[in-house]
Amino acid sequence: MPGDTVPEQWLATTGADRFFTVSEISDSVFAVMEGRTFKEDCTVPRDSLMYLTCLHRTADSTAVVGEMVIHRSVAPAVLEIFRKLYDACYPIEKMRLMDNYDADDDASMLDNNSSAFNFRRISRTSLISKHGMGRAVDINPLYNPNYKVMRDSTVLIKPEGSGKYLNRSADFPYKIVRGDLCWRLFKELGFNWGGDWGNSKDYQHFELP
Repeated sequence: MPGDTVPEQWLATTGADRFFTVSEISDSVFAVMEGRTFKEDCTVPRDSLMYLTCLHRTADSTAVVGEMVIHRSVAPAVLEIFRKLYDACYPIEKMRLMDNYDADDDASMLDNNSSAFNFRRISRTSLISKHGMGRAVDINPLYNPNYKVMRDSTVLIKPEGSGKYLNRSADFPYKIVRGDLCWRLFKELGFNWGGDWGNSKDYQHFELP
């Protein structure tokens, strides 16, 4: 089940292929999403989204079952990204549906949970965010924070307590840097990286234009 660890002995005999799947949103998965990431005012059709399962490795190389909901147009390619990250032992700590956090972005980020779809609009606009369309992925958000310089020059950092990870020259686990495998794979697929933004940085964030 998503979140479970998989023993290495079991993987050695059965392989990892069965864990890497892409499928329609089942009724059981949708029951978890409805009213949470798939809110009452959601304008994104259910059939435009797909459900992924995969394995990922934590920083200590433990194999864990992950899950994610993402837009149909890129689901197979994103699944292939996660397969390559798994094969290379690229560390991802958690990958659970945002619904496990009641669609609360801050709670998910603080738990270092990698995720994609969560229907919402961009603050103070009627525009649907990239996450709201399933066209953005956040990876290891606690260690790759989002910060913005506000109009009054104050700095907003999310998730709370992640400011120490803004020093991108420091050595710490789960850090995404330009040129690493995660960055290369998403860039090859056409995703933009929040670490390239100007007055704000979102080091966890990859989105399609």
